[in-house]
Parts: sequence; structure tokens; C-alpha cells
Amino acid sequence: MKILANDGISAVGKTLLEKAGFIVITEKVDQADLAATVNAQGIEMILVRSATTVRKEVIDACPHLKLIGRGGVGMDNIDVAYAREKGITVINTPASSSQSVAELVMGHLFSMSRFLNDSYKNMEHGDFATLKKNYAKGIELRGKTLGIIGFGRIGKTLASYALGAGMEVIAIDKKTEPCDIKIPIGKDQSVNYTITPTASLNNVLGSLDFISIHVPKQNDGSAVISAKEFALMKKGVRIVNAARGGVVNEIDLLEALDNGNVAGIALDVFENEPNPNPSLLNHPKIACTPHIGAATVEAQDRIGEELAQLIMGQFGK
Repeated sequence: MKILANDGISAVGKTLLEKAGFIVITEKVDQADLAATVNAQGIEMILVRSATTVRKEVIDACPHLKLIGRGGVGMDNIDVAYAREKGITVINTPASSSQSVAELVMGHLFSMSRFLNDSYKNMEHGDFATLKKNYAKGIELRGKTLGIIGFGRIGKTLASYALGAGMEVIAIDKKTEPCDIKIPIGKDQSVNYTITPTASLNNVLGSLDFISIHVPKQNDGSAVISAKEFALMKKGVRIVNAARGGVVNEIDLLEALDNGNVAGIALDVFENEPNPNPSLLNHPKIACTPHIGAATVEAQDRIGEELAQLIMGQFGK
């Protein structure tokens, strides 16, 4: 069976699949040519990350397609329900990137609290003494309250890091059962901490110093954070969105930054990827990264291996 890994796959995953007898093609195919290439080359499985979309028109045009795999968590670039209605297996790797995304978020939290992104941009041409004065109002993470919106695998992993840094964590999720969070200490020790999420975002927004968002793109396309939520936040809050573009209303965000309600935000995802609104990229209170939450060697190896194991488990010889 032929597999097109159109957005790439780690060497670990590719090797496992090839040893199991699959043919893995990694040459990138343009979105417009995807269906034609799949049919011309007899490809039966498509693996994607965030760049390639597999919508109804591609599914309908590829009658021999047996599997669509997403290397990552969110599957908003795949028409999942329709594919499954057509008898196509759809898989993803929800557990493989949690560590990497959580570490990126922690990096952004530290960076925003000390203006690292903006100071880096200004050091080359700015006056040293003036810059030092401008960035003299940094804050520490220890003792601050972090709200984690969406308390799945990534949210829980982030909570472990944040608790280890001395932050108070408030989880916001539809599921409100108590969760045990394991906080590693060195290589061989750990402590457990229990967090009980709240289902009411509005009730806690005013108490949060930092917010990190970890929810999927909403089915109706609506934002989770917009003008109403910004108005309820503590003045000077700092936010990270490493979930999906669109869960934060970008127009309302710019207004909240400009009026001082929000002190800063780090964005790893954008509404119009791969061509974000330039106003976001140029704003001094926004730290941007190009959707790299899962872009670590370790995460990509885990993703590739998990995809391979899922495929071999269902289609192995």
C-alpha cells in the first residue's frame, strides 16, 4: 500500500512503515494537485499535518482512499465526519505533542513577562539606557495565577510545568472532575497535585494574571475569547494562544492591546495561516511564532511512530 506523507513524517515513522511493507512517499504535492496525484500514483493513505487539507472534494475525487492521518491533535483541516461516512479511517496523534506544546507555552510566558521578544527587536537600533528603563517593569511568574482554558493532555502537561514554576493554576473545562497532575522532580521523583476544573470561564477571568488557551477550533467558527471576555479580564493580563487560529478574535485582540486591557499576547497560531494579519506580526505587544508548538525533534519522532503503529495495527500484513 502506498502512503503519501504530504507534510512530511519523521525518519522513525517512515522506517517503521517501510519495514512493514508500506511504500512511503514524502515528495510534497501542491494542494491543487493532491487528488490527481493520489489517483495517478495509486495512493491509498494520506498523512498530513497543518499545511495540507483533505476536504470533501478531495475525498470524493479519491475513491480508493482508505486512510487519512493527522500528525498532531486538531483535525480541522480534514472533513472527519464525511470521511468516516465514506468508510475511510481517520486517525490523529493526540498524545505525542503535549510536552512540546506545553514547553513552548512556558517559553512564551517567561518571554512576555520580561519583554524578551520586543527587547530583542529593538536592541540593534535602540538606545541601551532608554531600553533598559522601558523594560524595567518585568514581572515574575512565581506566585501568579495561570488560567488554562481547555484541560486536556496539553493543558494538564502545561499545568505540571506551571505548578513547578510556583504558579497557581486554575483550569477551565467542560469536564469538572478532579485531575491528578504529576509534577516531576529530577529524573526519578515526582509529586502529585489535584486540580478541579471549573466550567465557568467568565467567573474566573478577573482573577487571572496569565491565560493559555488549549481548545479546538469551534464548530461554528466562533471565538472563545472576544470583546466580552477581554472586558472581564484583569487589566494587564498576558495571554498565549498555541491552540488554533480563530479561537481568539484578532480584531478585538488588537483593540484590547491598544487600550491597555491586555499587556501582551504570544501567538503561535493565526486565523489566516500561512498569511497572518500584518498588524499582528508588527505589534510591539505581540510575540509571534510560526505554528511551531509540536516542532521539536522528540515530538515529531513520537508523532511519526504513533502514526506508524496505528496504521500497522489496522492495515498491517
